[in-house]
Amino acid sequence: MKVLVTGGAGFLGGRLARALLARGRLAGPDGREEAIERLVLLDVAPAGGLEDPRVDVVAGDIADEALLGRLVDDATTSVFHLAAVVSAQAEADFDLGMRVNLDATRRLLDACRRLRRPPRLVATSSVAVYGGELPETVGDGTALRPQSSYGTEKAIGELLVADYTRRGWVDGRVLRLPTVSVRPGKPNKAASSFASGIIREPLSGEEAICPVPPETRLWLLSPRKAVESLILGHELPSAALGPVRSVNLPGLSVTVAGMVAALERVAGREAAQRIRWERDPLVERIVSSWPGAWDTSRARRLGFSGDADFESVVRAHVEDDLAVR
Repeated sequence: MKVLVTGGAGFLGGRLARALLARGRLAGPDGREEAIERLVLLDVAPAGGLEDPRVDVVAGDIADEALLGRLVDDATTSVFHLAAVVSAQAEADFDLGMRVNLDATRRLLDACRRLRRPPRLVATSSVAVYGGELPETVGDGTALRPQSSYGTEKAIGELLVADYTRRGWVDGRVLRLPTVSVRPGKPNKAASSFASGIIREPLSGEEAICPVPPETRLWLLSPRKAVESLILGHELPSAALGPVRSVNLPGLSVTVAGMVAALERVAGREAAQRIRWERDPLVERIVSSWPGAWDTSRARRLGFSGDADFESVVRAHVEDDLAVR
């Protein structure tokens, strides 16, 4: 079995790679388990920290059709498509966002289409596919009305995965990830970057800026649960999903004030006082268009689960990232 992970040098891609290597097996196209013999990690920069003979690290352009044609061959049984230009960056650079988030997705699907047997493909999407006037609780069937270029690109990608699956060219499944927190490393250009920064930086003794008001509500998922969900999404039988290939994953509906309160319970008042509140109209506009409450009953019937509470998310970050560092 050959598995391709796009965005393999990213923090989720790296965690997924380690989880796949530890697991050692995945369901093949016919549903029977097969050993992972080769794991290809594709990203613009080479993935590091994985010394395993099963791993091939490839640095290249995800939108390069020729590169995808070489990497996606008849030995490829599974694809995890995580590569993306993040929300605020896609809004600032329309052409880059379209090229990576939409054109590359289409080219990847076309590479899969040429294979003798359809591979399982797990693609990540986002809460940003929703927007405008929303019901109090958003479900899988709520209309997609994105209010950003990033959300539009993700919504089109979802439709493409569903159509290529309908035609029998891939066995696709799309997981709409809540905002993943706490992400390790440095802030990025995602509008939701602060959702990690206001926890990560204070825990490291650094100041953090929160660009939205305390009452802002977010839908959150820990890295642990995100990786667990990616693997579960792959292992689900195609029939369990039926014609609706996109799933809203369970998460935590929590206000920013609630996040800060959880930080204070874990690390004390001094850590919480390292947060400086400076509103950013652009970030606030993007984030406020996202829904904050969800009906995830379908996902839970399929076996997905979220985190117990945000305090447990903070503690998991301390254990997984700060303790290791």
